[in-house]
Amino acid sequence: MGSREVTPGPPRAFVVRRSRIAGRGAFAVRRIRKGERLIEYVGERLTHAEADARYDDTAADDHHTFLFSVSRQTVIDAAVSGNDARFINHSCEPNCEAVIERSRVFIEAIRTICPGEELTYDYSLERDGTETEADEVTKYGCRCGSLECRRTLLRPLSRAEKKRRAATAGRPGRPSRAHAHARSGHKG
Repeated sequence: MGSREVTPGPPRAFVVRRSRIAGRGAFAVRRIRKGERLIEYVGERLTHAEADARYDDTAADDHHTFLFSVSRQTVIDAAVSGNDARFINHSCEPNCEAVIERSRVFIEAIRTICPGEELTYDYSLERDGTETEADEVTKYGCRCGSLECRRTLLRPLSRAEKKRRAATAGRPGRPSRAHAHARSGHKG
C-alpha cells in the first residue's frame, strides 16, 4: 500500500464559549483576515409558515430562536441540525456579516479580527410595524455594549416610521410580532 499525503485545511477560526453578550458566543482562536469566509449557517430548512407555527413570537417574553431568513420561501432553523454558526452573537458594531448566496448563508469577516475577539454580525431583524418602543428594548433588546449600540436587534427605523411614531406617541401600543426570520437573537 502506498502512502497518501493529507493536506490539512486552514486551522479552525473560532471556538464557542460563554459570552458577555448573550449565552454562548464564537471567539477567534487565530488572526482572521478581512473577507475570510468562516462558516456556513446551516440547519433545517422550513417555510416561513412552518417557522411561525414552530415559534410563537407573541407568547414569548424574549425572542430566542436560531432562525435565519434566506428568501421569501425559506427559513433556516439552526436549532435543528445546526452548527456553531448559530452561536455568533449580534453586535451593532460587528466584525462579520452574513452573505446569502444561492439560498445558502455564509459568515464572513468584514475586518481583521484578533485572537480572543468575539465574532459578531448585525442581525437587523425585520420589522412588521407592530413593534412598540418597549418591545425594542425588552423583547428585542441588544446587549452588545458597543459605542454604536442602538439598543435593539431590530433593523433601524426608516424616516417614515420615525415620523409615524412621533405622530402616534402616547397612544396605546398593539401587540408585537416582529418578523423573526431575518436572523433571530439567541442566548445559546
